[in-house]
Amino acid sequence: MTVWEALAVLAAGMGAGAINAVVGSGTLITFPVLLGVGLPPITANVSNNLGLVPGTISGAIGYRRELRGQRRRVVRFGGAALVGGLTGAVLLLALPSDAFDAIVPALIAVALVLVVLQPRLSAAVKARRARNGTTPHRDGGLGLLVGLLLASAYGGYFGAAQGVLYISLMGLLLDEDLQRINGLKNVLALFVNGVAAIFFLFVADFDWTAVVLIAVGSALGGQIGAKIGRRLPPTVLRGVIVAVGLVAITQLLLR
Repeated sequence: MTVWEALAVLAAGMGAGAINAVVGSGTLITFPVLLGVGLPPITANVSNNLGLVPGTISGAIGYRRELRGQRRRVVRFGGAALVGGLTGAVLLLALPSDAFDAIVPALIAVALVLVVLQPRLSAAVKARRARNGTTPHRDGGLGLLVGLLLASAYGGYFGAAQGVLYISLMGLLLDEDLQRINGLKNVLALFVNGVAAIFFLFVADFDWTAVVLIAVGSALGGQIGAKIGRRLPPTVLRGVIVAVGLVAITQLLLR
């Protein structure tokens, strides 16, 4: 790797760390750059996953204020994230990429629709509960847990737009502020990346230079992204999520 290539990977890591803290989908920046500097696809994917772990830690720390009072959810959802993330990491090495590539763009598109419609859908759900005299499940119920498990499996496999899936699911099924949901999203991404990284360390090939460069860049970017993201109004944050998701769909379709 030349000096200029190393700088490009470092910059991509910073951008990915910032975007992951705000929305997710930082892989859409780092993965193409790693391919561009000559890494094979699987090696690039594994190196990217390992390198982004410090960035997810940084982003989660940046959102620590929004995580107050959500310990129960972190434990409950974190278990699903760990199981799903490990499952996805195993599938990455066991299955051809075509197995997931066909459905991923459609999955992200559905998630974006849910993000856009979430305020109206949540209002409709609240109105229905008021009519029926029922109360919402504090943690979203079994449906949310299963959805997060599947999203985490996808995250362990590739991870592009994983944050969009998390936000759409939790935004629809939790009666919670979007920024607090974003804080949860960062913790779940940390669990997924962390368990997948531990698995990859023992069974997969990776490039240590790329890992270190992305790790340093993503850790810095995570702090920057957290500071910016926490100040965004819900409408603006929703717009950023949709914009990143559309870029994800376009890039995945053209890949």
